[in-house]
Amino acid sequence: MNKASSVKDHRQIGKELDLFSFSQYSPGAVFWHPKGWKIYKTLENFIREKLPTQGYEEISTPIMVKSSLFKKSGHWEHFGKHNMYNLTIDNQSWSLKPMNCPEASLIFASKTRSYQDLPIRFSEFDILYRRELSGVIGGLFRMRQFVIDDAHLFVRPDQIQDEIHKLLLLVVSFYKSLGFTPEFYLSTKPDKAMGDAKFWEEAEKDLKIALEDARVKFGIKEKDGAFYGPKIDIHIKDSQDRDWQLATIQLDFQIPERLKLEYIDRDGKPKRPVIVHRAILGSVERFIGILTEHYQGAFPLWLSPVQVVLATISEKHERQALSIASKLKKEEIRVELDNRRETLPSKIRDATLQKVNFMGIIGDKEIEKENVISVRTREGKDLGQLEVSKFLQKLQEEIDKKI
Repeated sequence: MNKASSVKDHRQIGKELDLFSFSQYSPGAVFWHPKGWKIYKTLENFIREKLPTQGYEEISTPIMVKSSLFKKSGHWEHFGKHNMYNLTIDNQSWSLKPMNCPEASLIFASKTRSYQDLPIRFSEFDILYRRELSGVIGGLFRMRQFVIDDAHLFVRPDQIQDEIHKLLLLVVSFYKSLGFTPEFYLSTKPDKAMGDAKFWEEAEKDLKIALEDARVKFGIKEKDGAFYGPKIDIHIKDSQDRDWQLATIQLDFQIPERLKLEYIDRDGKPKRPVIVHRAILGSVERFIGILTEHYQGAFPLWLSPVQVVLATISEKHERQALSIASKLKKEEIRVELDNRRETLPSKIRDATLQKVNFMGIIGDKEIEKENVISVRTREGKDLGQLEVSKFLQKLQEEIDKKI
């Protein structure tokens, strides 16, 4: 894609393609329209379908919890109470959660865990709230309400290397499927760090070894770790050559200590687990904003909210168009029927402006042959007449390849 001055902002694309909108009644949050929500759920499901085979179990935790939990975990002091939405109920302080790790830790601590139970991998897709200033919120890139494709892995120290190696492979596989080349950085202890320095040294050493063993090149981001632990940050560059930090893998010895998390080791004594925090997309909303600008609304087939438009030339062609649309929908193809009393060139222009991947035209010639449509691509390439079964096969192959 050319890095031209005509590059559009994701907010403009979202409006033109009817994907999402923003309102003065909820600054820092997004209103997902049906088409945009299809993109959201497709991405979310793509992540979700990978997790069971990796040993994850999905959880959900309350959006509002007592502020004392964040005081105990260290977030109140180090993340910043002013970055949270806090309220008083029955003379007690409550907070809308800005992150999931303390709540996931409560689930881990809800029963006795054996060393044989670990690693325990919890994934979570809950809404988070962070108190951003009105001057910095902007579209999908900086929000007050958002979702992270979050996961927290509770592991024994001897399992750290294997778990991080698996995460690196998962991240590389995901981003390559989208056509991105991930770049890796080790982010080290920040000035305002929590906990014992020896734990930081051990965690940074563990992450460095994991990166070296995975044979990936990595840079160093000095003092850019989370307040509770160092991390591996994964960056990508979009079609405009802009650098984005997205996925993250964080190694945390501190919160298990603060929350007194335990498992019973093989010697019968309680030991502290280590938490590996990870996100692949990061903020799902922000990731969709990046993809929207990266593709300039021309999403690959598997992500497109409308994959096929079937356009009739006249009213007498509607019956066959409806039949074909039904066949495609049964195979989970996202299809729309354009049976407006407009000219064919007008319908073609509108489908092109809406960035629809394929257009199927149905007229007299297609009626004569039955189960045949004339297909053209969003780029204007004429694929000629195709049997519906062969067209469907072509769609499914392209969707499966994520191209």
